[in-house]
Amino acid sequence: MKYLNQIFLTLILFHFIPVFSQEPMDIGFNHLEQGRFEEAETFFASYLLDHPDNKTAKICYGRAVGLNGEPQRASQLFADLLYAFPNDFEVQINYNESLLWGKQFQAAKPLYKVLVDENPNNFAAILGYANTLSNLKEFEDALKWINKAIALQPINESAKISRKYIQLGYANTLVNLQDYSSGLALLEEIFLDFPEDKDALLNLANVHLITKDVAQARAIYQRYATTPRDSVTALNGIALAAHTGENDKEALKLSYRALERVKSLKDSILTERTLERHVQALIWNSKYRLAKNELDTLVQQYGKPIWVLALKATLSMYTADFKSTLVLYDSILKKDSTSFDGNLGKANALFASDLIPQAYDAAFKTLDIYDNQKDALGFVEKLNIQHSPTLEEHVAYTFDNGNNIAFANNTLIHLPLSTKFKTNVSYQYRTAENTATRTKANSHVLLAGFQYKLFPKVNLKSVFGLNNSRFMEEAYTQPVLDLKLQLKPFKLHNVELGYQREVQNFNADLIEREIVMNHYGITYNLGTNVDFGWYTQLMHTQQTDSNTRNLLFTSLYYNVLRKPALKLGLNYQYITFKDQVPTIYFSPEKYQAVELFADLRGKISEKTGYMVSAASGLQKVEDDEQSAIFRAETAMDHQFSKRWSARVYAKYSNIASATAAGFEFTEIGLKIKWLITKKPLFFKKIME
Repeated sequence: MKYLNQIFLTLILFHFIPVFSQEPMDIGFNHLEQGRFEEAETFFASYLLDHPDNKTAKICYGRAVGLNGEPQRASQLFADLLYAFPNDFEVQINYNESLLWGKQFQAAKPLYKVLVDENPNNFAAILGYANTLSNLKEFEDALKWINKAIALQPINESAKISRKYIQLGYANTLVNLQDYSSGLALLEEIFLDFPEDKDALLNLANVHLITKDVAQARAIYQRYATTPRDSVTALNGIALAAHTGENDKEALKLSYRALERVKSLKDSILTERTLERHVQALIWNSKYRLAKNELDTLVQQYGKPIWVLALKATLSMYTADFKSTLVLYDSILKKDSTSFDGNLGKANALFASDLIPQAYDAAFKTLDIYDNQKDALGFVEKLNIQHSPTLEEHVAYTFDNGNNIAFANNTLIHLPLSTKFKTNVSYQYRTAENTATRTKANSHVLLAGFQYKLFPKVNLKSVFGLNNSRFMEEAYTQPVLDLKLQLKPFKLHNVELGYQREVQNFNADLIEREIVMNHYGITYNLGTNVDFGWYTQLMHTQQTDSNTRNLLFTSLYYNVLRKPALKLGLNYQYITFKDQVPTIYFSPEKYQAVELFADLRGKISEKTGYMVSAASGLQKVEDDEQSAIFRAETAMDHQFSKRWSARVYAKYSNIASATAAGFEFTEIGLKIKWLITKKPLFFKKIME
């Protein structure tokens, strides 16, 4: 609230100088008026040598000392004066003000309260009290008192400026509490005193960005652009609004326009902000090489100030170089331990590095500095959701052109016990029937599992349990097991090694045969910073009917768009069985399939999302003629509340499966997820 302090100092000075005015001291008064406090201190110190008992000179000397950077010494001078003049209003108010210079707002508050109680119509006292409350962030009361001051002097421009900054502070507090409508209304009130005030416009635009009201934010920035300099600021703001509205291409175009305009202004601060937005826009558009080149130029030109380090950290984050990101954020925090970008940026980098406890700590530190900050709260909430107990319910109905129908229900409970150790238990019931042969079967699968983080980015998953299957009057029980070791050995590399013991339960006939499959597999996914990716799965399966299967699936894909996420790719699948038993299940000596696929995922609204995926190509079974294949899936998600969500889906495929080539398979289903508790079970331990 430095603006309020400056305004108040000026008002107090002007309030008392007419009283003080004595011709021999006019030079000293003039020094105080003009802000030449060192000269004023020297003048009044000299004056007091000849006039040691002059109260006015002592007050002016105390003011000069305090305003010249020694508030505590000034407070002592005024305290001495209070001892000599205990009920003197001029001395009292100057003593109170000296406490404000030294940021002793809590000490000043009760003194001002006494002063305004004793002098309820004194403008300077009321203004000082309002200023004190504002510095204590008691904005609601500060606004009441500044309104009283303005009621005493309705045309006092300086008091209206004080009210403006109180309104700005109060609005910011309301926005942090996510009371956006009240914050916006308070900012709009500023225009009654100062039409189209620049500070109010920027704050309005910022609130609209926070609430993702992109159209309103753009409109506010357009109102702001009344001068060449302000038009550059507006372009930078509109570029951010475009990014918030998920139109990064427009954001980049706007950043180029701002960059061209700022060149003629010779404004160093605005130039830095424009360069910063331009590099951000390059990163948003995945133009990482250009962004790096720009950053190298900035380092040569500016060195490594915080804003340049923050850009380098952002680039490292986007390119998955999390180790470098952490080093950069630590460098920022060494320069400024309260940096918002440094603290929350480090929290995100720690999360991306799979260092969850440290990420929590960094987020809590951010909230200690920036109370109720929305992004930091959202980050903690994201961590909480990932580590809170959940209940998932999945029901599905399937049918195919082989007269098989099935209904499945699966209940799964996740129970994280720490950031490293998670447990789960599930129960699945599946009933299958062939409507032509009237054969029926069902299976009950009870599973328990755990996931343990051996090291950051190294997870061990294990699921074990029993499968009880019944076919007509017969029944059997088989143990099932699923083991996975998940690794991220390098950035953008994901590897999974696995073993699974599974009982075949696709349809009633297969359930009857009690075929147990032992799968040994490895999957590998490679991402890149140029939007290409490659996924490969190798699997060897040994079955209890002495048959074996080998499977290769590989997919090369390209991320065309990010929002909505559009992925295009090419899939290839190769399967071979040792023994061919076509009358029992699909088991060719050689099977190949090639298909093109597209996958689109996006949002209809803030709480509703969708996905559509389709693939089509050719399949060849042994030496048979090639045949066309097609598969598709669509789903819609909705977040009913922070704890309840649901997904409905449908999928269709005519690609060869466990039954035969040439079949058609359809599934429709519903998934419901409930967050059992608002916070992790270990949340209190984290807070400690």
